[in-house]
Amino acid sequence: MSLFMDADQSVLVIIDEQQKLLPVIAGGDHMLAQTIRLASIAGLLGIPVIGTEQTPDKLGPNHPDIKRLCDLTLAKTHFDACADDLQAALPPDRKQIVIAGCEAHVCLLQTALSLLGLGYQVWVVLDATGSRRNSDREAAWARLQQAGAHGVTVEMVAFEWLHDSRHPLFREALKFIK
Repeated sequence: MSLFMDADQSVLVIIDEQQKLLPVIAGGDHMLAQTIRLASIAGLLGIPVIGTEQTPDKLGPNHPDIKRLCDLTLAKTHFDACADDLQAALPPDRKQIVIAGCEAHVCLLQTALSLLGLGYQVWVVLDATGSRRNSDREAAWARLQQAGAHGVTVEMVAFEWLHDSRHPLFREALKFIK
């Protein structure tokens, strides 16, 4: 088990960044912008991007900029996306999950805990994660950290995925980082 994120082992999972939910998330605009940066870098590097939508018939679809960056979007009714077949959608040869989205203390938390329990390594992108209240987001992060998840930022993820300034896509990835 590596302490570093590896682009060849990673999957980006974006939890419920839905148009009707984003306006009530504390710092929702910033979280959305960070998630778009992250998903753009993942796409550039060929890292699978999976989105989820909580009861989309009621909460609507993911933000269009998120939807277009996802290779696959799963509709779900459970708060834990693994209960709605997320694991089946994950490439079997990738065991590192980078996760972002909302609400941190509900759907993101429950999904990340399930993934940890299934043996995946989980990195929570803290600047691309939100809840209606910051106290809920902080409590979720504390619990996830105790459970073995790693906290990171978009830039930390990008540079670990790139690994070297000689990476052939380094200059192109910098457009999303800066």
